[in-house]
Amino acid sequence: MQYVKLGSTGMDVSRICLGCMTYGVPGRGTHEWTLDEAETRPLIRQALDAGITFFDTANIYSDGTSEEIVGKALRDFADRDEIVLATKVQGRMRPGPNGGGLSRKAIMTEIDHSLTRLGTDYVDLYYIHRWDPHTPIEETMEALHDLVRVGKVRYLGASSMYAWQFSKAQYTARLGGWTRFVAMQNHYNLIYREEEREMIPLCVDQGVGVLPWSPLARGRLTRDWGTETGRSATDDYGSTLYQDGDRAVVEAVTRIAAERGVPRAQVALAWLLHRDTVTAPVIGASRPGHIEDAVAAVELTLTDKEIAELEQPYAPHPISGH
Repeated sequence: MQYVKLGSTGMDVSRICLGCMTYGVPGRGTHEWTLDEAETRPLIRQALDAGITFFDTANIYSDGTSEEIVGKALRDFADRDEIVLATKVQGRMRPGPNGGGLSRKAIMTEIDHSLTRLGTDYVDLYYIHRWDPHTPIEETMEALHDLVRVGKVRYLGASSMYAWQFSKAQYTARLGGWTRFVAMQNHYNLIYREEEREMIPLCVDQGVGVLPWSPLARGRLTRDWGTETGRSATDDYGSTLYQDGDRAVVEAVTRIAAERGVPRAQVALAWLLHRDTVTAPVIGASRPGHIEDAVAAVELTLTDKEIAELEQPYAPHPISGH
């Protein structure tokens, strides 16, 4: 495993981040395809053994049970000082007023709930999961800064928004003397590259680490076009992200993987990892092979010709993932 600094910070993270949306009590929340605790623990242990030290979850995943399962496994298998643990706030956790969003009340409430579920005194990286148009950004940034100041959070991150929104948040934090974001978890892969237009250049300018979610396009980059899985059959959100024209990109991945004699996932992840603008893709893993492929991709070097062949079929997309 390789390790790099997160953006302009001094904190080291593994080049692969294990995304934990896959883990949680099945039937809780909106995901029917999650793995329960017994199925999850061996995968987290495998990730740790492979040198992965970066773990990402969210309060909203499976109604908080992802945080519970992941937190318990990391307490049992890892040295807390050696891992980087991330979670998120913004999604609705309960009905009624103040059950979601990025108000000061919601942020202060949800960090305590997350820490309890995770079984830790602090999180290394705390994301705002999405932009909240109903709360002044000044209120959000000051509340997040206060979490850093009291030691409940080490660093701040954001996820999937327009570049103007992210720029506004960074500028507001600077004006207020508050903590700025050091990470952006955005929708970015070989099929969806719209982030290259504005968000990624902004992150480079601001010294912000880029941590792509859905680096394998919900698995579409790893299988024949049109193949349905248990997850894709029930993933209504994922079905809105891609289009029929993306098939040509998948076919390019398939050709290069066949020529190399490696799984398609390794090629798609290696393309992301070769980009000096990407810190660590956030991969999901429901089988041991998923982790094996992600770790192997770190050492897979693509040629300039292969990179050009992978990029050539790309077609512009409507903005998605926000």
